[in-house]
Amino acid sequence: MAKKEPVIIAGLEEAGRGAVIGPLVVAGVAVPLKDVHKLKRLGVRDSKELASGRREKLAEKIENIANIVVLKVGPCKIDNYRKQGINLNRIEAMKFAEIIGLLNPHKAYIDCPDVNHSKFGLFMKKMVGDEVELFVEHKAENKYPVVAAASIIAKVERDSEIEKLKKKYGDFGPGYPSNSVTMKWLREWLEKNRDFPEGVVRKSWITSGMVKGEREQKNIMSFFRKIAGR
Repeated sequence: MAKKEPVIIAGLEEAGRGAVIGPLVVAGVAVPLKDVHKLKRLGVRDSKELASGRREKLAEKIENIANIVVLKVGPCKIDNYRKQGINLNRIEAMKFAEIIGLLNPHKAYIDCPDVNHSKFGLFMKKMVGDEVELFVEHKAENKYPVVAAASIIAKVERDSEIEKLKKKYGDFGPGYPSNSVTMKWLREWLEKNRDFPEGVVRKSWITSGMVKGEREQKNIMSFFRKIAGR
């Protein structure tokens, strides 16, 4: 009698979705269904709830018991996609589908980036097909250990990429528009340079355009002040 094939489940999550600096990192973690308890035993949970050191230790342990795929979408690639009319939800869906194809699970659990999870789920289904059972939910990392594990892997990988960039471009904080260090760095960079560095800043982001607009307005005001002072 042929041995029954184990059921493989995968969890998919991203890090850096809303960042203005650095890559979007999408990760997939796959384990046999019978081994999910191993992830639970590790204490995996939403990466945002964990200190960086704890995330790194958990990532190493996850790698020992799971198959992992990580895809990184850099700022230039994101900008090019957006020029083609491909928004961030579609970008994520494309990368999720690519990871599912590589991991080849029976079931895939996805943290939904779209407000409408049904719409996103149907879009994913068109790309993945019927061979994989999809579960697309908001806050999936709080419900499924495989998604929590994927969130940890994605966050650790993005943090690693951010640290590499900081060594070259200085401390710009976490790279999110809501962070004062990040916004200060963006403004100061444009004070000294004509444009943001390629492959570092998402130039198609509203935040980037706003900072550039501020700089241009400042230059115009400076020009008129010089004329008035003549």
